[in-house]
Formats: sequence, C-alpha cells, structure tokens
Amino acid sequence: MQAEFWRGKRVLITGHTGFKGGWLTLWLNRLGSVLSGYSLAPPTVPSLFDVAGVGACIESQTGDIADFDRLLNCVARVQPDVIFHMAAQSLVRASYQDPVGTFRTNVLGTVHVIEAARQVGSAKCIVNITSDKCYENRETSTPYRETDPMGGHDPYSSSKGCAELVAASYRRSFFEPKGAERPSMGLATVRAGNVIGGGDWGTDRLVPDCMRALLAGRKALIRNPTAIRPWQHVLEPLSGYLLLAERLWERPADFAGAYNFGPCDQGMQPVGWIVERMCALWSAEAGYEIQQQAGPHEAHSLRLDSTLAREKLGWKSRLQIEDALDMTVDWFRAYQAGNAMREFSNRQIETYEHKS
Repeated sequence: MQAEFWRGKRVLITGHTGFKGGWLTLWLNRLGSVLSGYSLAPPTVPSLFDVAGVGACIESQTGDIADFDRLLNCVARVQPDVIFHMAAQSLVRASYQDPVGTFRTNVLGTVHVIEAARQVGSAKCIVNITSDKCYENRETSTPYRETDPMGGHDPYSSSKGCAELVAASYRRSFFEPKGAERPSMGLATVRAGNVIGGGDWGTDRLVPDCMRALLAGRKALIRNPTAIRPWQHVLEPLSGYLLLAERLWERPADFAGAYNFGPCDQGMQPVGWIVERMCALWSAEAGYEIQQQAGPHEAHSLRLDSTLAREKLGWKSRLQIEDALDMTVDWFRAYQAGNAMREFSNRQIETYEHKS
C-alpha cells in the first residue's frame, strides 16, 4: 500500500457510517484523502461512527442506496476518483425478517452505485465489497476460490451472490477494453471473512454480542459453539481493498475481477474457542452460556482461499487470530475507560501499518 497514492484522492465511500466503513474512513483520513460518504444514519447506538468521531473526517450525505436520483446527484457533485461500495444489509438473521429490503439494498443498491459511476465517469476504479457468504455453500472443509459458483441459502447470502453477478455483468458489458483501448473503469469485487474489531455493535453478531455482555457484566450467550468461521481483524481485509484499488487505478485491465481476503488457516476457529479467548482476555469472572433456542439456518463452516490476492496483489494477512482478539478487547476496554476513541483507533491503524 502506497500512502502517497491516496494523498489528495477524492474517495467516495458508501456505507461509511457502518463498522467497516468507519474504519476505512479513519484510515483514508490518515492517508490524506479527500473523503465523501453516502449512507443511512449509523445502524447502531452506540456506533463506531459516533464514538470515534468519524463524521469529522468525511463530508457526509445521508441517503438510501436504493434512491438512485439522490445517489447520482451525490456522485456527480463529488466527482470521485475512487469508490468503495460498502452500503449493505449485512446480517443473515435480519435477512429472514426482511428479505425484500435485503435484496433491494444489496442487489439494486449495487446496480445503482455502479450505474451512477458509469454515468458520471469520474471514477477510475470501484471496489465493491460483498461477502464470503456469496458462495454456494457445500458445507465442506475445502476453502472457496473465486471461480466457485455463487449461491446462498438465506436471503442475505443469496443477495451477495446476486451483487457479484451484477458487478460481473457491468464489467463485461461496459468496462472491458475494446481492442487496444484502456478500460474506462476498473471494477473489482472483494469477499472477506468474519471481520472483528473495536466499535462493532451489530446485532446477532458473535463478537459484538459477546462484548455487550462483558461490558454489562453479564455472561455472553452463543448459539453454535462448533460453527467454524474465517475470523480476521477488520484492518486485514481493508488493507487488501486499499491495495487492490491502487492496482486497479494503475492497470484496470489486469486487476479487475473478484478477490478473496481471508485469514490464514490459524484464523479458522470455532465460535466456542473465540468466546473462551475473549472472556479470558476480559476478566477472570467472565463467562458464556450456550443458547438452546432454535433459529433459522446458518452455515456451519466457511473457508476462503486467498491465494489469488497473495500471488497477484502481494497481499497477506499480518495478524494472528490472538492478535486480532487482543486488539478488539483492548479497544472496548479503552472505550469503557472513557478514552478518546478516534485517537485510540488511529493508534491501532498505525500499529497495524508497521506490522510485516
């Protein structure tokens, strides 16, 4: 990642009020980018956006990604060089409660962002953030590669597979070079694992649910202690997104496509292991209980193969899972102590930048 590349770049982030969007905003602000955001209000109270003062780092416009005219006006006004599309309905269980809204936001919203960028024409690259759950999950131990088929049992996972197909269609229809022409825009999609980190208060997510309980002095409740996920700190995939955007800017024809940004094998851990480690880091009295109520279908095992990102982009995971959990618990402990959380978050970013 080249700090000088980002200095002065006009960057539009959709979903900047969310967890990943907030961390990306803080990082790009450190790098000197000129930032604009388009998003709904923060999805939780409290939120990283409010607690870490993310709004002071970015020119922010409130809007629904499904409102095309409003989004198009925003893109036309900002004239972005780079777009990171993160706005999404990001919860599996919520997608069962509102499937129509989930497809509307995740599929039509993706169409709107790419089409707005195409009409305005200022952006040289778009990084479209989807999910590891976009794959047709066969519940095997074999990690998913970018060439595996899209699918999804639940509405959320299916909507992310659909968003991948939307991006692929736009790339082939409008952005692939004709003959010796340079592509008009580099468009890539990125699929990360289960991201964790400070400032995530999302509902029905393991680490936020656990941290809420620990902050309140209660036992954490977990649903599926044997379920295996690719856990990674939020800065890990974000570093990949930034690196990919740089490559897309320089050589869009060579780097457009889909990429996995998953953790190393050691990051593949069951839910029970993650919660036990977090409780041990928090205090000797902390503990958890297994919730016995039945819920909607959720995948038991998800693994990502990040060979393409390593070999083509030179990206690699820098943190062990223990480091990721340490950073997460440290963030929430600092929040509980009343620290200035933008400065604390920036220190974590700086520490990450210096890891090899």
